[in-house]
Amino acid sequence: MKNTAKHTQLIKAEAKRLGFLSCGVSKAGFLEEEAPRLERWLTNNQHGEMAYMENHFDKRLDPTKLVPDSKSVVSLLLNYFPSEVQYEDSYKLSKYAYGTDYHFVIKDKLKQLLAFIHDEIGDVHGRAFVDSAPVLDKAWAAKSGLGWIGKHSNLLTKQVGSFYFIAELIIDLDLEYDSPVTDHCGSCTACIDACPTQAIVEPYVVDGSKCISYFTIELKDALPNAMKGSFDDWMFGCDVCQDVCPWNRFSKAHKEPLFNPNPELLSMSRQDWEEITKDVFQKLFKKSAVKRTKFEGLQRNISFLKD
Repeated sequence: MKNTAKHTQLIKAEAKRLGFLSCGVSKAGFLEEEAPRLERWLTNNQHGEMAYMENHFDKRLDPTKLVPDSKSVVSLLLNYFPSEVQYEDSYKLSKYAYGTDYHFVIKDKLKQLLAFIHDEIGDVHGRAFVDSAPVLDKAWAAKSGLGWIGKHSNLLTKQVGSFYFIAELIIDLDLEYDSPVTDHCGSCTACIDACPTQAIVEPYVVDGSKCISYFTIELKDALPNAMKGSFDDWMFGCDVCQDVCPWNRFSKAHKEPLFNPNPELLSMSRQDWEEITKDVFQKLFKKSAVKRTKFEGLQRNISFLKD
């Protein structure tokens, strides 16, 4: 067996052992198809006030500029679909934020995977990325055969759906490369039809500046009055386009204990959320991604829904 094939099998087997849903590999290089798409999205100001999206344009499209001498992008998926969801008559949190912040959980697994590569394969250099650097995660995962980009712009996988995180190792090791899969959205427009703020402006294009996740997490200013009544009770993030997607009928509960929510969180009513104190916020979201919006941000979002 050639070394590239052997090394690839070793990495994929270890990724599975660490709990990743799947692992795919692409050759590191310039993302030709994504370049005009990203440029158009930025030119149309569909990133809103997420100014950081304009930074490092070249690095975003070419990982060899981000990690010198890199040869391979190893893409990994980690399931976060919960076994239980929030009390129905309540303000809603995106499911990805139920448990411990995924950055910590995945970074730890990626460090273990890198250590394994060093131990088993040798002097391999690279970096681990979890949504924290200019890497087009979904594009690389699609290129690596882990799914296709759906009309809601999320990665979709047959038999699995889309409730998973995407992460990468970019390394200076030649591996066996996977091929992309075909698009299976067909004529379905469930996500486009269901989006409460019409943020999916055309199939495969999301205007980030209209997305509920953008308003409730990224936007630091006051929420626009024009959006009153259209947030569908989402106080942090939004799962509507994923919830209505037929492929998510196949979602199965994750097996990562760190993603389990504080039991109290699932049973909180609207009134509980409206009366939440800073102490309760700190207890509920001790190591959670919800801390990004801070206590004041969550209060702002709740009062916007309530008024």
